[in-house]
Order: sequence, then structure tokens, then C-alpha cells
Amino acid sequence: MQKHNVNLPIVITGRHIEITEAIREYSHKKIESLHLDYPRIIEAKVILDVEHHRQIAEIILFCADHIHIEAKSTTEDIYASIDESISKIARRMRKFKTRLLKSHRPRKDGSIRHLEQKVFHADDLHGEVETVEHAYVHQEQYKVRPLYPDEAIMDLEINDRPFVVFHNQTTHKLAIMFRRKDGEYGLIEPEDKAVAA
Repeated sequence: MQKHNVNLPIVITGRHIEITEAIREYSHKKIESLHLDYPRIIEAKVILDVEHHRQIAEIILFCADHIHIEAKSTTEDIYASIDESISKIARRMRKFKTRLLKSHRPRKDGSIRHLEQKVFHADDLHGEVETVEHAYVHQEQYKVRPLYPDEAIMDLEINDRPFVVFHNQTTHKLAIMFRRKDGEYGLIEPEDKAVAA
């Protein structure tokens, strides 16, 4: 059982804000005192930002079993934003810890795949040229994990991301679980016509 996160790698980044020693120590103290029985925290990132008197704190925890926990809060005080983000993470993990442990199932194929990503330059979209060349404006590694649909829902519930791409262990197909506007969840499974033929 993980009671205390000793010597945990914590990266603190500031956008439009100077990271003072007091803010750095406060962030370290809050994350290190976060008691999670499950999952084990491997690394933490804190992103602090200020936008028009709004103080934003985003905390991302990289945990064991490829679990990422994200929380973002906005208040009028940076310390309050950090506190609120920590509270969100603690509430989410208390709520879903039992479900995460119970849904741990054996994997037939534990492989992880990476998706190729293509986006366009903003300048190309406003030009007169009909053919637009692909270009990267943002890139991040996205691991396609083998999950069951209920695990994909739990992944969405403990993070702020709008979707999760996963290898569905029920149908053995690539799938996308996404958050609908009505608060429910949707599941997309692309049909492979070549296989069907």
C-alpha cells in the first residue's frame, strides 16, 4: 500500500506565472501527501497558468498499469486551484479504486500500439490553394491499451479527456469511447470492410 510518495519526480511548469520557491514547495507537499492505495504514482506534472485573473492548476499523474489521472481547476488563487485539483484527484480515486481493482482482467494480447497523427497548418486553411499539406501542430504519444468497455468508461471518469482510444478486449477491435453532451458515453468501433469481404 502506497502511504507516502517519497522522492517522487514532480515537474512544475508555469505559463504566464513565475514559479516561486513557495509555490514549488506547496505543490510538492500536496502531491507527496496524496495517499493513493491504488494505483502507484510514478511521476507527476503540475502546470500552472494565469489568464485574466483566473488562476489555473492542472495536475497530471502518471501511474502504474498505464493509468493517467488528470485534474484541472480554476479559481482566483493559485494555491486554491492546486488544492481543488488535488481534491478532485483524491475524490475520483476513492470513488473508482474498487471498480478499477475488480475489473482487472487477464489480457490475451497485451501489446500497445501507437496511432499516427496528422493535422493541418492554420495558414493553409485560410489560403486559396485547394490542396492542403499535412503538418503537425501538436504531437503526443498516445498508447492504445487493451481494455474492456467498462474500463474505458472508468478511464474517462478519472480524467478530463473527452475520449479514449483502446483495443476492445470484448470484440478484439480498435474502439473509441467518448463523452456525450448529455453526460452519457458513446462507443465507436470502425467496421473493417476488407475483413468482412
